[in-house]
Amino acid sequence: MVTARTAAGLAAGAAAATAGWHIGPAATWIPAVRRTLSPALDGRGDPGHVALTFDDGPDPHSTPRFLRELDRLSVRATFFVLGAELRRYPELGRRMVAEGHELAVHGWRHEWPWYPRLGRDLRELPRAADTVLQVGGERPLWYRPPYGILTGGRWAAARRAGLRPVLWSAWGRDWTAEATPAGVLSEVTGSLRGGVTVLLHDSDRVSAPDSWRAALGALPLLVAVCRERGMRVGPLGEHGLQAHRAA
Repeated sequence: MVTARTAAGLAAGAAAATAGWHIGPAATWIPAVRRTLSPALDGRGDPGHVALTFDDGPDPHSTPRFLRELDRLSVRATFFVLGAELRRYPELGRRMVAEGHELAVHGWRHEWPWYPRLGRDLRELPRAADTVLQVGGERPLWYRPPYGILTGGRWAAARRAGLRPVLWSAWGRDWTAEATPAGVLSEVTGSLRGGVTVLLHDSDRVSAPDSWRAALGALPLLVAVCRERGMRVGPLGEHGLQAHRAA
């Protein structure tokens, strides 16, 4: 006979297990953890290549400025886009693809992930991937969760959508009001070596207003440093990572 106390204990155990399954993978947000346990999730690829990636767009105010600068520099990049924004600005997504850039998935909206919501994750991530396919003409390969927090639900949804999660191995801290081009460059170059994946932002949608200007100002300086060190700069698709494919 199951007592009320036993039932409560079983329920508490199940809740704890669910919470552990959901939150446990988020430990990969810590650079030392993912460098040790999952270099691929850390974005480590071809040692002669640096993968340049941008999050949080497309944004009609700022993204075109990055596209113009990338074109001037003859550099292509990967843009982790939000599905809701891509649906709102599909012409900008088509321009990215036409100019040789790669579209990847950053989720449907930029939301905090702490409460388990597997059903919603399983609906929204494929929806974002389908939007990328419809706009760009190719099914995306990569997924980077908002805030870089890869929960169990997000991981399961990514696998179902045929997406490979990729975080980053160098970032510019370009989302703060105090960010400057020199500061962004210093942050990135502190971890810059062949094979890294660099995270920057082409939008201030969830950052300090106009913070994207620091990343834009740092961009030509960063590309110059990479080239001086003999490293190519390009999208994740040229970084030597193996992508998941939908079954």
